[in-house]
Amino acid sequence: MLEPSHNDELPTIPGKRYFTIGEVSELCAVKPHVLRYWEQEFPQLSPIKRRGNRRYYQRQDVLMIRQIRALLYEQGFTIGGARQRLSGDEARDDTTQYKQLIRQTITELEEVLQVLRK
Repeated sequence: MLEPSHNDELPTIPGKRYFTIGEVSELCAVKPHVLRYWEQEFPQLSPIKRRGNRRYYQRQDVLMIRQIRALLYEQGFTIGGARQRLSGDEARDDTTQYKQLIRQTITELEEVLQVLRK
């Protein structure tokens, strides 16, 4: 498992539309029961629920989970503090998500470039 201070070492997010709770658990280095708990605590997290109450997360959900993880594990926020931070800083949240998305895109483009050079 990753150390809390190594959020940059999380795996890149694949170019899929929907992710299962198991996939998100691996992508964010958080156990599934923690994800289910965070859904109750953070109104920003709302995965789509389909047959049998199965959860399907989208890319923005994965980015939000990574942001929550950083607030709780790296910056030392409590659940209440993280909730307040996320609800009060919507513009800042968008900026952080865009930065993460840009970093992800750059990484993916560099991988494609390496493949093309071969």
